[in-house]
Amino acid sequence: MCGIVGYFGHGMAPDAAEIVLQRMSHALRHRGPDDSGVHAEIAAGFGHRRLSIVGLADGQQPMCNADGALWISFNGEVFNHVELRRMLEAKGYRFRTASDTEVILHLYEEKGDACIDELNGDFAFAIWDSRQGRMLVARDRMGVRPLFYAERRGMVFFASEIKALLEVPGIEAEIDPFALDQVFTCWAPVPPRTMFKGVLELPAGHCMVLDGSGMAIRQYWDLDFPQDVCGAQNEQAIAEELLALLDDATAIRMRADVPVGAYLSGGLDSSVTCALAKPYAASGLRTFSVTFDTPEHDESPFQQQMVSALGTRHSAVACGPEEIAGAFPAVIAHTEKPIIRTAPAPLHVLSRHVRDAGMKVVLTGEGADEVFAGYDLFKEAKVRRFCARQPGSRRRPLLFSRLYPYLPGLTQQTPESLAAFFGAKGEDIGDPLFSHRPRYRSTAAAKLFFSGDLRKTLEGYDATDEILARLPGDFGRWHPQHQAQYLETKFLLPDYILSSQGDRMAMAHGVEGRFPFLDHRVVDYAARLKPSLKLRGFAEKHILRRAVADLLPPAIAQRTKQPYRAPDSRSFLTGQEPNYVRCCFSAQALEETGLFNPAAAGKLIEKCRRQTDGFRDNAAFVGILSTQLWHRTFTRQSLLNDGDRLLAAVN
Repeated sequence: MCGIVGYFGHGMAPDAAEIVLQRMSHALRHRGPDDSGVHAEIAAGFGHRRLSIVGLADGQQPMCNADGALWISFNGEVFNHVELRRMLEAKGYRFRTASDTEVILHLYEEKGDACIDELNGDFAFAIWDSRQGRMLVARDRMGVRPLFYAERRGMVFFASEIKALLEVPGIEAEIDPFALDQVFTCWAPVPPRTMFKGVLELPAGHCMVLDGSGMAIRQYWDLDFPQDVCGAQNEQAIAEELLALLDDATAIRMRADVPVGAYLSGGLDSSVTCALAKPYAASGLRTFSVTFDTPEHDESPFQQQMVSALGTRHSAVACGPEEIAGAFPAVIAHTEKPIIRTAPAPLHVLSRHVRDAGMKVVLTGEGADEVFAGYDLFKEAKVRRFCARQPGSRRRPLLFSRLYPYLPGLTQQTPESLAAFFGAKGEDIGDPLFSHRPRYRSTAAAKLFFSGDLRKTLEGYDATDEILARLPGDFGRWHPQHQAQYLETKFLLPDYILSSQGDRMAMAHGVEGRFPFLDHRVVDYAARLKPSLKLRGFAEKHILRRAVADLLPPAIAQRTKQPYRAPDSRSFLTGQEPNYVRCCFSAQALEETGLFNPAAAGKLIEKCRRQTDGFRDNAAFVGILSTQLWHRTFTRQSLLNDGDRLLAAVN
C-alpha cells in the first residue's frame, strides 16, 4: 500500500518536474512512511510513497523493467501475484525482485492493457511505456484504492489523493457546488465529479490511456446480474462453493511479509473474516475493535464472545465524544470532502491504535452487506414495493413496524402514515432509483440550510441524474433487489464506505485494509445467485449464514444486522464544545463561505445542543460542520483569511 503521483505531457523540463513530483509525493507521506522515490522524463514522470508490505528489501518504486523502457508507480496489492509470477516464469520472464509490482510490469509486457483483467487485487497504478509513448492508468474493480487527476497546460497530473494535486502550480482548490449537492443527497460526490472543480476521479473498474492522441477512458469491469441466475442446484452445494471462494479470498489476502491482523466489530461479517483468517495467521491472529459508551452503538459483548471463541490476541479502543470531536478536523483533511455522518472518526482513531500496536495490515468485513443484501434498505425496498402494488391496503404497511422493531414510534402510526413516510406509492415502482429514493429524500432534507446564493446556483439541478446516467443498459431487466444491490455496490460503497470510512481513515496512519468479501470472484459468484438466496423474507444474507454456520457461535451466526454508526451532533455538543465548532458555525464564518444560511444554521446548532436525535438535524449539523472545515482546510480564500494557517502552510 502506498501513495502514487505522476504526470503525462511535455509542459515541464525533467528537473522542474522532479521538484513538483517531490512536493506532490510529500503531501502523501502519511500513505507511505517507509520510503519514497521519483522518476522524471520529458514526457512522463512518477513519484511514490511506500508502505512496505510485500518485497520489503527490493520493492522500491517507481520501478522499471530490465531495459528501462517501462516504468510503474503502483498503490495497492495484487493478491494473486504468486500464481501470476509462476505463469510468467513459465513463459520465460525473469524477476529481479520479490514484489508484486514487478509482476504487473511483466504482465503488461505479456498482455498489454489486458493485464488488468488478470489482477485479483486492490490497486491504482500507472505504467509509462516509453517505446509506444503512452501511459496506462488503472483502478481496481471495486474502487478500494483511490485515483484522481487534473489537466493543466496540456499536461495530465494524477495522484492517490487530491491534496497532492494541489501542489501542482496552477491547480487551485475551488469548490464544485454540484458536488456539494451530491454529498447532501447521495452522501458523496458521484465520480468523476469531486468536491474540487477541475479535479476528477477515475471511477472504479475503469482505466485511462494517455498518448499523443489525448485521453481515452474506458470501463473494463462492471457488476452484472445475469438473467440465468444460479439457484436450481442444491443449496448446500452453493453454500459449500461460496465458503471455498471466501476461504481462498481470505487466504490470498493474508499474504504479506509483515503480520496481518483483522478488525472485529462483533457482527457477522467481521466475525466470518476473523474465523477464516485465523488458520492462516502463523503467529496467531491479532484483532482490533472500537467500543462506545452509548448502548445503541456499542457491540463490545459480541466482540468479546468472538475473541473467546477464536482465541485471538485482541485489543480495543474506546471512542467517546471527546475522541470523535478531537479527530474530526483530521478526518475531513483526509476524506477531502464533506460528510454527513461521524462514522469515519472512530475508524480514524482505530487505525491509529492499530499502527501504534505495530501493525500495518488488517482484514475487514466490508462488502458483505452489499454483495449478500444485508442492509435494512434492501428489506425496506422489498416492503415498499409490496405495498405499492396495492396502494389502498391497510395491512401491508404494517410490515414496516416489523421491519424496524427498535423504533417503537412506528408501531403507533396508522397504515396511511407508514405508507406515506416510507414512500410506498404505486406510481413510483418504475423509478430506477426506487430502492434508494427514501434515503436520497431524507438526506436532501438537510439542504434546507443552504444559502440563497447556493440554491440559485443549483436551481434545476438534480443530484441523482448523474447516477441515472451511469446505469448499465440491462439495469431495467434485472430483479428489483439486484437493482438495489447495484446502486449500493457501485455508488455508496466505493464513494463513501471504502473511501471516507475505509482507505482514507486507514491510510491516514499508514494502515492497509483488505476486504475478502470484495474479491471479484466472490462478487461475481454472488451476483449469479437468485435474490432469495441472499434475502429470504426478512432474513438477510441467507446463503452466507448457511455457508459459515459451523465457523461461528450460534449467537453471532444468527445475529441480525446492526449497522455501524457513531454518535453525531452529541459528539461535539456534550460537555466542552471544541473551539472549531463555534468558529465554523459563527455568522462570520458562514457568511464568508456563502454556502449556508447563517440564521438557519444558528437555530440548528441550538436545537442540537438540546440533543436532537432526528436524522435530518444530525445530517445537517455534521454536513455543515464538515463543509466549513473542508473549506477552511483546502481553499485559498480561507488560508488568506487565517494568518496562522497561512504561516503554517508556508512553513
